[in-house]
Amino acid sequence: MKKTVIGFALTGSFCTIDKALVQMEELVRRGYEVQPIFSFNIALLDTRFQTAQSIWERALEITGREPFTTLQQVEPIGPKRLTDAYVIAPATGNSLAKLANGIYDTPALLGAKSHLRNDRPLVLAVSTNDGLSTAAQNIGILLARRNVYFVPYTQDDPFHKPRSLVTEFSLLPKAVVSALSGIQLQPIFTPIPQYVLDSETSS
Repeated sequence: MKKTVIGFALTGSFCTIDKALVQMEELVRRGYEVQPIFSFNIALLDTRFQTAQSIWERALEITGREPFTTLQQVEPIGPKRLTDAYVIAPATGNSLAKLANGIYDTPALLGAKSHLRNDRPLVLAVSTNDGLSTAAQNIGILLARRNVYFVPYTQDDPFHKPRSLVTEFSLLPKAVVSALSGIQLQPIFTPIPQYVLDSETSS
């Protein structure tokens, strides 16, 4: 029996890449085939969080597949029906803006466009400091778009970064299962973690 194939695209919210890779590994553990896909920034930039090479090596180790890093590699995803679901995790404010406005100029985004031509689910894991500001309108557009689903998200630091949203990464596999059935996992907006409230009360 053919395994379900998940395209898993990483974009440049570098502080959440490790959490995304943990969920990539969890999808593999659950029996999915996972194809890593990198935005240009993920493929090229070293940051204080990790190097481009370390991300590459970790994705290859987890999936056994070389990441797609070029537009030429991702273009056949739709025509050849290479993916059953497509995840962008983390999905930055920049990526959300481009998706909402039909701009597909990185491997992560062109791969999503190519995948969507087959009416198959695209799952977005939001990570952006302006989620309740500039990015909010783009999230709204994408919430209404056919075949687009969200991993539930929350305000990660409402007192110090009141516009910031981040995905509850532990729900990513469950969101994929739901999206493959055509269902948006609910609730989309999860409660603020109790430890955040406790830390503010005690400060």
